[in-house]
Amino acid sequence: MYKRLTTDFMVFMFLCDLSLTLIALPFALFIVTTFTLSPNLPPDVELPTAIYPMVAFVWMVTFSILSVYDPKRVLRFVEEVQLVALASTIAAFVLAGVLYLSYRDVSRYVFLVFLSADLFGLIAYRVAIRAYCRLSAQVRPRETTRMLIVGAGTLGCETARALRAYDWAGLEVIGFVDDDPPEKNVEGLPMLGALSQAPRIVREMNVEEVLVALPLPAQSRLINLVAELQKLPVRIKVIPDFFSLAFVKAQVQTLAGMPVISLREPAISGFPRFVKRLVDLAVSLVGIVLTAPLMLLIAVVVKLDSPGPILFRQQRVGENGKLFWMLKFRTMFVGADTQNEKYTRNSEDAKIVQKSHDDPRVTRVGRLLRRASLDELPQLFNVLAGNMSLVGPRPELPGLVEKYDPWQYQRFVVPQGMTGWWQVNGRSDKPMYLHTEDDLHYVRNYSLWFDLQILWKTIAVVLRGKGAF
Repeated sequence: MYKRLTTDFMVFMFLCDLSLTLIALPFALFIVTTFTLSPNLPPDVELPTAIYPMVAFVWMVTFSILSVYDPKRVLRFVEEVQLVALASTIAAFVLAGVLYLSYRDVSRYVFLVFLSADLFGLIAYRVAIRAYCRLSAQVRPRETTRMLIVGAGTLGCETARALRAYDWAGLEVIGFVDDDPPEKNVEGLPMLGALSQAPRIVREMNVEEVLVALPLPAQSRLINLVAELQKLPVRIKVIPDFFSLAFVKAQVQTLAGMPVISLREPAISGFPRFVKRLVDLAVSLVGIVLTAPLMLLIAVVVKLDSPGPILFRQQRVGENGKLFWMLKFRTMFVGADTQNEKYTRNSEDAKIVQKSHDDPRVTRVGRLLRRASLDELPQLFNVLAGNMSLVGPRPELPGLVEKYDPWQYQRFVVPQGMTGWWQVNGRSDKPMYLHTEDDLHYVRNYSLWFDLQILWKTIAVVLRGKGAF
């Protein structure tokens, strides 16, 4: 698959997209007229001939501008589907505007069925192609791209692990070269020699791509190595040491003609960010309306149970370190938050392990609310205001953030959430200092589908009440 992502293959994809889009037009007309989805549409209606080149032009230009046929952007299926969905949506809006100015009599039913059929077809045949590649890789030898990783440290090991997910695409890592190898085999791959031996290994083992994954202190040797490798017919790629820099999903951009690496960009941006915010707004609005009677009842019960305010406002650290006030129903006696250190248990290295199961500061009603996670319902207003998201790393206390190691700050590159990966994998039963590892797993693997999985699992976790106290 990796080798097949050539210019010719991308041209093939372009022609398939164009053909499927044009076929979707008469198909939509057939569906609408056959099943009489539009009662006002005559049975013998036809689409104006001019619409076909119009649709072809709009789709061709939109998909090309958004780089749908860039091989570097379609290796991951999730990214490819998001890109195709974004391009189809924009093309649909453009076509709607053009039709409004030219052919207003085109049925809206035909238009909607066309868009649905087109998007389904574009994604379905991409699924079929990937399934064929996976199947063919299992039944017969496939073309592979042989890769050599320069550097067997943390960055090199992470690179090898990441590439394993694309074995089906024909990516074959043959091993490592390193001047200071930790052992003979790393990540199940052999150590093939020192950096100076890389050119010989490339020649003898038919390496097609070299991935330089050296830590920052060792990159002074990069210039001479690249100079030697450039004499050989091999592609060379340098992977920056973001693990030392403690940043996630940094982006390579161009500034005034110079390549720059952006280290402080949102990890979720563009169309995925738009969809995530749209889901947050829709679900939070519906959630507030549906739970309004319940929240009113809880407010009354909290007020009657113990003196103090109904809501508990606490400052938390949000996306990019921005502070905000998080809302919860009060579940403790007034002033309990000033005694946090007394009721938390720490490990030997001063890391917070967990909160107390039998915390005496919790009120009677508060214990029930916590058990059912109902104390967190007011955070729907935080989601509506944009301070939080439905899914993301849990907002942390500023005092705890001050004790973070540098790598832990990566959890703040996405919106903080009401629920998250660690909540559905242990909640309060899990040591608190391990939350960040789960949060980074979420950051590095974010997708809308992942969000939906977490939301679904959250329902089961809340119903069981496991780990909530």
